[in-house]
Amino acid sequence: MTAIAPGRTRRTAGAAVLCASLAVVGLAGCSDGEEDPDAGTNGVAKLSAARIQSKSRKAATTADSVRLSGSVVSKGATYKLDMQLTGDGGSGEVRSGKRTFQLLRVGEQLFLKADAQFWTSGKESGGKADEAAAGKLDGKYVKVPEGDKSYRQLSGFTDKKLLLDGLLTLHGKLEKGERGSTGGVRTIEITGDQGAGGTLDVSLEGPPYPLTLERAGGAGVLKLTDWGKDFEVEPPTKGETVDYGQELPSS
Repeated sequence: MTAIAPGRTRRTAGAAVLCASLAVVGLAGCSDGEEDPDAGTNGVAKLSAARIQSKSRKAATTADSVRLSGSVVSKGATYKLDMQLTGDGGSGEVRSGKRTFQLLRVGEQLFLKADAQFWTSGKESGGKADEAAAGKLDGKYVKVPEGDKSYRQLSGFTDKKLLLDGLLTLHGKLEKGERGSTGGVRTIEITGDQGAGGTLDVSLEGPPYPLTLERAGGAGVLKLTDWGKDFEVEPPTKGETVDYGQELPSS
């Protein structure tokens, strides 16, 4: 058994006392290694990319609400979205080319609001009749009948589950990327096929919500914010609506 010199024992003990004293007054300087990058986080960065994606999807699914904003490219068309979504509906604005419209869904009731130009654009006949009809619809919520051919497509923009299920999917081999931050929140990146299959930034603070999504193939970039924020959708008042009947005017 090797003897320890008394002087060394006193120096070691003295160093321990010094470090303890510095810790009490909040001073650093006694760490033997680098700071733990996972300190103060939810710990998901330690998991595999597949587990991070799984936990992120679960957090997104169980959240009561989310705000989704950015661009989505689908079938050659680019849509600019700014939607507030809940499990029972949603509301917000959609832009496609020069057309801008607002959507509001409460349960199965879907309403669309746009200006007169939206309702007349794309019409071949034009004329006073079209202009008169568009004038009545200008700035009003028009109820979209469930049997109308546009109902399914339009309601999809207001469906939290449908949107997230379709968007939060990375393609190809999943890998962890670099740590970063989104809106001041620390994140961990996961990628599909080294980014070609999409990139997702997941929060390392609180629930592992997805915060930024770059879709595969350049099909849009989306930000997901206001997770779980109180938000309720209510149908428009009678004075704000126009009942056009069983089929929307073509646009």
